[in-house]
Amino acid sequence: MMRTRPLKVALLGCGVVGSEVARIMTTHADDLAARIGAPVELAGVAVRRPSKVREGIDPALVTTDATALVKRGDIDVVVEVIGGIEPARALITTAFEHGASVVSANKALLAQDGAALHAAAEQHGRDLYYEAAVAGAIPLIRPLRESLAGDKVNRVLGIVNGTTNFILDKMDSTGAGYQEALDEATALGYAEADPTADVEGFDAAAKAAILAGIAFHTRVRLDDVYREGMTEVTAADFASAKNMGCTIKLLAICERAEDGQSVTARVHPAMIPLTHPLASVRGAYNAVFVESDASGQLMFYGPGAGGSPTASAVLGDLVAVCRNRLSGATGPGESAYAALTVSPMGDVVTRYHISLDVADKPGVLAQVATVFAEHGVSIDTVRQQGKDGEASLVVVTHRASDAALGGTVEALRNLDTVRGVASIMRVEGE
Repeated sequence: MMRTRPLKVALLGCGVVGSEVARIMTTHADDLAARIGAPVELAGVAVRRPSKVREGIDPALVTTDATALVKRGDIDVVVEVIGGIEPARALITTAFEHGASVVSANKALLAQDGAALHAAAEQHGRDLYYEAAVAGAIPLIRPLRESLAGDKVNRVLGIVNGTTNFILDKMDSTGAGYQEALDEATALGYAEADPTADVEGFDAAAKAAILAGIAFHTRVRLDDVYREGMTEVTAADFASAKNMGCTIKLLAICERAEDGQSVTARVHPAMIPLTHPLASVRGAYNAVFVESDASGQLMFYGPGAGGSPTASAVLGDLVAVCRNRLSGATGPGESAYAALTVSPMGDVVTRYHISLDVADKPGVLAQVATVFAEHGVSIDTVRQQGKDGEASLVVVTHRASDAALGGTVEALRNLDTVRGVASIMRVEGE
């Protein structure tokens, strides 16, 4: 039997995502009620600019006092889509204190203070759900947190930022330079006026912290994630990648060490074989590849951003939280029992593609090979081209630690025959 008294929802933020959440709540009200077992009612909408016309939203619901809204006491669920650290953090904790559960899309806050937010939710017996914080509409958080709860996840490898994937895909498919591809992404609305958070990897790093924490049952904060942007990727890098049967993606990589005692989380551009499923992810789409003991290899793919896809994830969480509310239960909270060490980037072991500008004369290759050998880095392949006294030398290594590779490159720079290090890129996805 359906309960007639509605569950009341407070919406914090009514931008691209928030307005879609409100629209779906209104247009799909009957279906949502049937799925939940009770009607859901939009009880208030907190915004910064109340004078703006918001189609489909009763102006009487609009307020600029978000704190008063979450303190009302009759609110069952707070949906936070304003982003940023403050006032979102204070509003979420206040919502818990006044009896509401929370659905959030705030990746930056969760990556920075997820442990404290989970603790506040547990203290007050409320839910904290955040499927929309990573990869938009793609179901990813819940499968990691619930469907794979009985498995051991060893690696999460993914494209979790649509803007960067669009830019790199355009560079790969058309030969465009970075700036040209960025300009097109901006014109099409895929890139913000200030794209720094995307192209420098901050957005992906926050998502990597969240994914690593859930996958490995270990607290991983944003500061634990190694981050490298993609602004230095060139057409020459793509040409080298094609020579190796690869393409280039900005990847979020979360790995459990072979001994099982530590984990790493990192974001950086990498060459990936064209045979890998992630290599075929085009445009602004996202995809995440999960490797675990029992289930093997899984891939989650779909639109990773935008108003409607993100709102879909928010509404999925809203339904789950409302069902919990009706039954008097709460869903899964933080699982950090493993408390594994988060290792620094220097401990990461992978393959490398190094492009050197060298003098075109006998003995150069031998000198370079000696440096690699002295630092314990094994060479897989070498390709050399040159004329008029100058040459390019491309070295692809076997697996080596980031620290060992760093020492190798520093020593190479000290060779008289090495004019410069044109590029260094990791090779992943084998």
